[in-house]
Amino acid sequence: MLNRKRQWRIPSNGEQSERAVAPAGALQVHHAGSRLPAWTSLAGVRSPSRPSPPPLEGNDELITGIITAGWAVALVVVLILREKIPASERWWIWTCAAGLAIGLFGLFEIPRVKRARSRSAGGSAEAGPG
Repeated sequence: MLNRKRQWRIPSNGEQSERAVAPAGALQVHHAGSRLPAWTSLAGVRSPSRPSPPPLEGNDELITGIITAGWAVALVVVLILREKIPASERWWIWTCAAGLAIGLFGLFEIPRVKRARSRSAGGSAEAGPG
């Protein structure tokens, strides 16, 4: 049994090769410094046989509350260590304060937006086609 290795010959600039031409529908992939042809065929990829699952819903108030609490803790830590922070890095205090302010705004705004969405969804369902 002979052990034959496949020989890949890269065509020179003047030569044309069938391998150097991308087939129809091929995805162009360019690798810096690669000597192989700059295409990859997706002919063997199958489409999914199952439908995609519905997106997951998260508890918006809980997520916003946890993130806001994290900004509050960070602000307290930065304020405690304020004297040890170099003057050029004190912008972190304002970053934490802005994160806390935006989080508090979100805690008050999210329930209002949800109520408005449920009202608009309920109002259009009640009107009916007609």
